[in-house]
Amino acid sequence: MVTVREPVTTTVNDLMTTGAEHVGPSDSLVVVARVMRDLDVGALPIRDADGRLTGMVTDRDIVVRCIAGSGDPASMRASDLARGTPVMIESDQDAETALRTMARHQVRRLPVTEGGALVGIIAQADIARALPPETVGAVLAEVSEPD
Repeated sequence: MVTVREPVTTTVNDLMTTGAEHVGPSDSLVVVARVMRDLDVGALPIRDADGRLTGMVTDRDIVVRCIAGSGDPASMRASDLARGTPVMIESDQDAETALRTMARHQVRRLPVTEGGALVGIIAQADIARALPPETVGAVLAEVSEPD
């Protein structure tokens, strides 16, 4: 479990990247890949027509789960790669909660919500820029542990 030596009073809102883009569940992986390219990002939240987050899709998912599996990225949809309940965090949570959530679920990026609406993403890079190196190191070690 991540242990922070000094009390962390920084909130998720302080650390997150705002203005997160998303894709829809029916968007093809070709569309998803183009959005990733245009935004220079490696992951995007999947949001349904009602605004609910239904998952995340990563560039690695596209390569490993579609292309390497002989799938067709033009016909495979973002929803085909969404698994389980999406892990997210509210913007008013403290940074330590975000770190523990990332470590517990072994995720490198967390969609940030306010009242259920997507307002940003918090990534390992956001944490690395804002928190002490020993805290960042502990999170990276736990997020990277094999299942």
